[in-house]
Amino acid sequence: MNYSRIREILSPHFAQILEYSYFSNELGMIYGNPNVFLLAMHHSMPPFVIDDYRMGVFVGGEARISINLVERNLSPGTLVFLGPGTIINPIHFGENLELYGIGLFADFPMPFAKEQMPSAFNGQVRDFQIKVDESDIITARHFIDTIWHLVHQPDYNRQTLSSIVAAMMYHYDGLYRKHIDLVKASQSREQTIFDRFIYLVNQHATREHQIGFYADKMCLNEHYLGTVIRQASGITAKEWIDRALIEHIKIELKYSDKPIVQISEEMNFPNPSFFSKYFKRLTNQTPLEYKLSN
Repeated sequence: MNYSRIREILSPHFAQILEYSYFSNELGMIYGNPNVFLLAMHHSMPPFVIDDYRMGVFVGGEARISINLVERNLSPGTLVFLGPGTIINPIHFGENLELYGIGLFADFPMPFAKEQMPSAFNGQVRDFQIKVDESDIITARHFIDTIWHLVHQPDYNRQTLSSIVAAMMYHYDGLYRKHIDLVKASQSREQTIFDRFIYLVNQHATREHQIGFYADKMCLNEHYLGTVIRQASGITAKEWIDRALIEHIKIELKYSDKPIVQISEEMNFPNPSFFSKYFKRLTNQTPLEYKLSN
């Protein structure tokens, strides 16, 4: 779901959404009214992957979305960050949604070099959604309001915009690190193991399909890891790996022009026949049937 795809979806509706959205080849914004977001969801059969940085504030209504395999319930007072590679699968949107947020597309002049990114944005974290104090929400809104007003000025200063985005990223980073410190102080060992496992699955499932790889990465016994994951989530470790792998396969089948043989190879299957049988067993469709239906 990159800039080109978003523009393709929204271009017929620009006249109706101009009041509460902004799009350029560098930056996209949602300003209160969620219809832009809902249009994008409606015209993109889930799951889909984003390839940019997105930061937002959830102000009104409720939503339930699977983000990188984990189901999240979003409610007012939530800061949201989605990083490159995040897989989104919307489940339910309630009424009276109110969202404010920005997306930094590929042409945006990022305020940091990759190695200087605040820790929440340097690739160690793919996404987060955290409840914060009202004062922190107000601060985040001030950043978004300032960016909104700036981009609507003729010939706005791009360096000023980049600096404001940097300040907003530092704000999000500080709140995320504070949140993580609190979580670590109260979280059980089992939940910590589960969170680490899901992070690794999101990183490696396209190439590594067996639990043994993840147990080795976590320096744990394979049986012990499987037991902890099942106790923590009610789902086996292999099922989590399969879920991630199927999501990635669906995205490739829908949004790329790659031949099925190539997708099979890239997903580390021994041969296309095994790939097709695996996909059909978990989706009740062959890869070709799924590709044609989408």
